[in-house]
Amino acid sequence: MDMHDSMIINGSCEPGYEAVRDAFAVNFAERGDVGASVAMVVDGQIVVDLWGGAVDSSKNAQSWQADTLVNVWSTTKGVTAACFAMLVDRGLIEYDAPIARYWPEFAAEGKGEITVAMLLSHQAGLCGFREPATLETFYDTEAAAERLAEQKPFWKPGTQGGYHAISVGFLASALCRRVDGRSLRQFVAEELAGLDITIGVPTNAAHRVAPLLAPRDMGTNDLVTDFNESQIAALLNPPLDPLVPNQHGWQYAEIPSANGFATARGLARLYGALSGDGMLDGKRLFGVEAIAAATTVQFTGIDSILGMPARWGCGFLCNVNGIYGPEPRAFGHSGWGGAFAFADPARKLGFAYTMNRMGKDLVGDPRNVALIDAIYR
Repeated sequence: MDMHDSMIINGSCEPGYEAVRDAFAVNFAERGDVGASVAMVVDGQIVVDLWGGAVDSSKNAQSWQADTLVNVWSTTKGVTAACFAMLVDRGLIEYDAPIARYWPEFAAEGKGEITVAMLLSHQAGLCGFREPATLETFYDTEAAAERLAEQKPFWKPGTQGGYHAISVGFLASALCRRVDGRSLRQFVAEELAGLDITIGVPTNAAHRVAPLLAPRDMGTNDLVTDFNESQIAALLNPPLDPLVPNQHGWQYAEIPSANGFATARGLARLYGALSGDGMLDGKRLFGVEAIAAATTVQFTGIDSILGMPARWGCGFLCNVNGIYGPEPRAFGHSGWGGAFAFADPARKLGFAYTMNRMGKDLVGDPRNVALIDAIYR
């Protein structure tokens, strides 16, 4: 593929939003993108819906399509947060209630006071497994959740925020099943049908998945130096290879913290609903009270796992250090390697970017920065 071919950007961009299209094109020309999509919803209308590049870097690679799915890593956590806002809106669960009210076994080892909000804002101290874990551990969601429910926290719950990188997904799904009857994977499939957002890959969509590409030797061990016990549990038990989402086992598992597959359009539409009245295509996804509760800051401070400033809502990352632009009320979630999605409620804006070539910057990926700058220009 020569440079000229790679610059074909497909899709639509309403007048007035050309800066986003231009930044997206420059991501391919100068910032290393191979295949990617970007989408923006303003006031319920899709104003940017673009895709380009190829599904891999080989010579005869297929072009990225309008419906190409890609693993978005922790951007999945924002989808899980949205599902919990729906459960709260329906009165099935309360953020301030102890988890043990819905799941009595969870109270083991002094965890009876941990609330749903504490878990979703990474304060529960269950950031990973105490005993050695493998990828296979991740592939049995209910067993993983039960193992965490029996475990002693790594810190006194509520005293610090520390990123539950993978574990929060297992606990969230087990909790969803106990209050709604469905796993999170099933909940997303049924309640967000038509959005092209799934936990894992549906069997009928495998041909639409673009594999991830990553720099050689990249791994979760790059994320922190001088690991302590809780960081080892969160990030290195087991260590993750960035290409693991290309494996069948990962694609068919249910890991609602990290194995979401999506298009930018689907994520932007979800966040568009979150940025406004909670309606999508005439259907109520959430009430505004549930959105407000989900995005109320529960923890502000230095995240004890990642060692960087964080403001956590109930599963959403509330804007910190301008990562989601100049609007203080913006919220969303980003994923390892570069994918991200967020809402700006002041402008009723939902935005998402998905891509297959992972970058090494945990925050401040130049592609992300360029896109966010373009939105607000």
